[in-house]
Amino acid sequence: MAPLSRSCLAVAVATLAACGGSGSDPAPSPQAALSCDDSLKTSFSPDANTTVVAVKSFKKGDALLLTGASTPQTPKAANDVCMVKLNIGPGNPGPAGAPSTSPGIGIEVWLPAKTNWNNRVHNFGGGGWVGGLAGAPTVITGASAPFDSAAVAAVEDTGHSSGDGTFAMNPDGTLNKTLLTDFASRGIHEQAVKTKALATAYFGSAPKYMYFEGGSTGGRQGLNLAQNNPADYDGIIANQPAINWSRFLTAEMYPQIVFQRDLGGTPLTRGQQDLVSNAAIAACDVVGGKHLGYIPDPSSCTYDPTTDTSVLCTADGGTNATAACVSKLQATAVNKLWYGMTTDGSVPSPATDIGWAEAYTPTLLGNGTHRWFGQPRGASLYWAAFDAFGANGLASPRGPFQTSIDQLPLELQNPAFGEPNFKNATGNGQSLWKSLSYVQLANAFDRGLALQAEFGNINTDNPDLSAFKNRGGKMLTWHGLADELIMPQGTINYYTRVAAQMGGFPSVQNFYRMYLVPGVGHATSNGTSNPLAVPPAFGPMQQYELLTNWVEKGVVPDQVTLQSTVGAVTNSRPVCVYPKKASYTSGDPTTAASYVCS
Repeated sequence: MAPLSRSCLAVAVATLAACGGSGSDPAPSPQAALSCDDSLKTSFSPDANTTVVAVKSFKKGDALLLTGASTPQTPKAANDVCMVKLNIGPGNPGPAGAPSTSPGIGIEVWLPAKTNWNNRVHNFGGGGWVGGLAGAPTVITGASAPFDSAAVAAVEDTGHSSGDGTFAMNPDGTLNKTLLTDFASRGIHEQAVKTKALATAYFGSAPKYMYFEGGSTGGRQGLNLAQNNPADYDGIIANQPAINWSRFLTAEMYPQIVFQRDLGGTPLTRGQQDLVSNAAIAACDVVGGKHLGYIPDPSSCTYDPTTDTSVLCTADGGTNATAACVSKLQATAVNKLWYGMTTDGSVPSPATDIGWAEAYTPTLLGNGTHRWFGQPRGASLYWAAFDAFGANGLASPRGPFQTSIDQLPLELQNPAFGEPNFKNATGNGQSLWKSLSYVQLANAFDRGLALQAEFGNINTDNPDLSAFKNRGGKMLTWHGLADELIMPQGTINYYTRVAAQMGGFPSVQNFYRMYLVPGVGHATSNGTSNPLAVPPAFGPMQQYELLTNWVEKGVVPDQVTLQSTVGAVTNSRPVCVYPKKASYTSGDPTTAASYVCS
């Protein structure tokens, strides 16, 4: 969910390469090109809901800030660029200071120099609950197109400033349907329509190509656009998508409930979690006689810590006498985390079922005992890459993952089930989630499904992409198979359901292609519990270039070679268009030439 970054664009400005058509509304008629100054506040007025709140011109090398003094860390303009901030009403009126009070959707647009524009718009999605200050007149939240400096680029705040889910509850405790709709779908549609209109007015001609790129929530946003506003973009990148929103977010609370119900409220330590996860990697990562350090195919890994004496404590018949050893009860708890949420806390033997089979069927999981998928074996259960920054993973000993714990009080319409930082006029969070039984968590899951209309149909799980296909749109998705936060099985299941709806995988591949990337995590190049793993990953420009070549030149993306270098170690590997997999043939298993897609 990338909660530490309000947008992939902002991440890229910080030099972290994490991210991953015509608008449906008519563009303004050609007119005199606008200027990058305050005159734009009155000269650009596409509709009654749109207000220009700030305009600023930057020269190449200028510090990208609106107020205050620059520091060595302040980003610099790579080229001449014009920043325009918009507010799209009507917002949601209410008491001053309430998280649910909003003036509207903030959009921050970056326009390249008129002589440099490549006739593209390259918009970006957000992470987690998004939020932010895209519409604030004195704060910069992004910067000019870090991947494509000649394109128009924009970020938006989905209609609220809070970085958590408190905006979605009105002061009387009811759901804020207006802002939930802005968050779920309206904000990203307005982003497309208004950036196209502004580009048309500023440059004097409409953009030739419209692109959207996002990961996590941004991936869900991309699929939402394809499902509900298919004319907005010619090409969409929708990585590690947070689709099946209420399903997987509720299920993300399952590890913490397992700790409460099975382990007396005492979480597994980071050392214990790493011990069993690294043991799973060692059991399932051998290719060509060599340990890769990450699991290439977690769907085939049946490692069971309850039968592994090397991780079990001596008191439970094991041989491990370290502080990181696990009891059989704790080992069973880990199997529950890997299998995924059930209505009664049950888990089958990994020898018979590891919880992946449903991913490959055209049925949407969630109605039986097994409610949702678990974290992949080998992934860091507590999100090691961001643990030092204070971000909680799903099984963090500190407590729940922020985005998922905020979903729970919304589903139950009671803020007391949130953590104390969930603020509402009816009462703040009281951590009542700790008292939930397995059955009560399943009830919250069901409530999330029943309230989809109130949530703005946030689940974004419609497999019918025919309108996007028919308008000529193209879409790419990758998902890491060591994703610590969003279970890749949900993405596999969605793609399978799209294929069942639209004539099979070959038909879908004509406009929508998916790649599964072993060892890669959620906004982390290494999502595993093994800090020495070097799984090959997409480069920051690689997927965008595949998409633009597909849209603009008709070059269909196929097998892609990925490469990663950490210190003196360089590993490469092909990733295949799903449902193909990279099969080892011979040679060095850390080089792409040793595999074929089959």
